[in-house]
Formats: sequence, structure tokens, C-alpha cells
Amino acid sequence: MIFVRDKGRLCNNILQYGHLYAWGREHGRQTVSMRFAYKYQYFHLCHTRHHHFLCYVLAKYAAKWGLVPVVSFDDPNGDYSREESLMLNRRYVVAQGWYARWYDLFLKYKPDILALFAFDEKVRRAPDRLLQGLPAGNLRIGLHIRRGDYRTWYDGRYCYSDEQYITIVHRYLATLPAGTRVQLFVCGNDPDLDQDAFRRAFPQSMVIFPQGNPGEDLYLLSQCHRLIGAPSTFTLVASMYHDVPLYWIEDPGKSPADTDFGQFNELFRHIK
Repeated sequence: MIFVRDKGRLCNNILQYGHLYAWGREHGRQTVSMRFAYKYQYFHLCHTRHHHFLCYVLAKYAAKWGLVPVVSFDDPNGDYSREESLMLNRRYVVAQGWYARWYDLFLKYKPDILALFAFDEKVRRAPDRLLQGLPAGNLRIGLHIRRGDYRTWYDGRYCYSDEQYITIVHRYLATLPAGTRVQLFVCGNDPDLDQDAFRRAFPQSMVIFPQGNPGEDLYLLSQCHRLIGAPSTFTLVASMYHDVPLYWIEDPGKSPADTDFGQFNELFRHIK
């Protein structure tokens, strides 16, 4: 049994566990996510065998007291042959670290990973009700506002202002065929988001602030036709569910077009 000790936030956890799950499937080893055993209870995985709080506690303290070995994947250029050998040969192992990555295996078992992270009905309920109440046939654009920890991460390189996000969306809309009807869903983690600035910049009938919990926002973004946001695993995972084209804002001065949008199967190889 491989107990995956996750780090970071929701979508970092999904990707990290996905990689270790795929490695385990390939080598006949069962995996358990310690994070999804008690937190982020939005997915089918959270209700499967061993995903409960007691299992989390037992694995946590077994690792703390040295009863099971801990393997770490913390170096982007590390040689992990020893760690993989331990995961193969020890009955119980705790695995941790952001650089546990097996891209080809992840894609091989991607359908199974998507099934594990299928959204619970209670998570889908409010976003589905919102979508069903809107006119059909519109291009749904999901805009993810990421600030919070992005004020310091990479020295604030990807912490964009409301005005920058608005300008980027305007530039993209200008590339669309005349008459394209758009719905803009603005999701994010900043309580100081200036909603009035977005309403002034776009027709009020076009811009929508879902204000869901993280699971609901992730599901809603996964139902969009285009995704725009700062480089983030949140938009990356949202794009994974239905191969939604994703534009990561690396240069806020650039005018994005459809050719600048990428797909999950390639973008996930380049996360930082």
C-alpha cells in the first residue's frame, strides 16, 4: 500500500495523487491519498475504501514514528530508482513530494484518474442549475482570478490586477467572429475582486460570478469551452476533464487568440 502524503492545495493534490496512482496501477500497487481521506470531499475517490480519517491518522503517525518508510520526490532532477524500489518492495510506504511525476503513465491511466475524481452530485448541483438557467449556444469562457498566495509566489510575477484580466479578456473577445455570444464566468480566491469593474467592462448579462466553493468552481470551469487564467494547477485540472482549451497568461501584454490555447495533455508536462 502506498500512502500518498499530498502537499499544496486542491489541484496540486489531484495531480500529485494522479501520478502516484498511475505508477501504482502500472506496478500492481494500491494507493491511498492521505489528503482526500479527510479533506476536499468533492469526489468519488473520497468515498472509496481506505479513504477515511482513521486511515489518514494511522498513516500519518506510522510515518512519524518510523514504522513505515517515507520516500520523497523533492528534486526536479532527482534519480528516484531507490524510492521506486522501496515502493515496489515494501508492504507499506508513505510517498510525498511535488516531483513524483510519470507523465506517460498518467496519460495511460487518465480515464481511471478522471473516474476517481468524478464530482459528487452535491458539487454539481448548483453549477448545473446556473448553467441550465442560461441561454444555450453561447461560448462559455471561464476566467480564473488567482491572487492570494500569488502575491509572493515567483515574486508576484503572475499576480495580475483586475484591469489586466479585463484587458486580456477584451483582447481575446476581439479575435472572435462577429456575433459570437459569450458568457464569462469569473471565479477566484480573492475576496477583494472588483466585481463592479467587470460589470462596467462587459455587458451585465454576459459576466457571471458563481461564488462557489472550490469544488463547485472547479466543476463549473470544467464545463466551459475556453479557460483563461494565470499559470495554475486549478485551471489545468479544470481543463483535464473535457480537454477544454486553456490559455495561461504568461505575458499580460499579449493579445491571445485561439491558437494560443493549449491542451491538458501537453500543458501538464510544464507545470512549475
